[in-house]
Amino acid sequence: MDLNRIRQILSSSAEIDVTYNGASVWIDHLNEDGRTATVHLRGPLEERTTVEISELQERS
Repeated sequence: MDLNRIRQILSSSAEIDVTYNGASVWIDHLNEDGRTATVHLRGPLEERTTVEISELQERS
């Protein structure tokens, strides 16, 4: 996924399905480096992790 799309998703009020390594995740925020984002798995666990934005995929 690219930087502009991450920004669009973060500013959207819609629920947009994003995956990381096949798991559905929420994007918490874009990190200052512009290459990584903090995400957490959808569901009861809210463990946050930093991932490369290029590894995030939007499900259509």
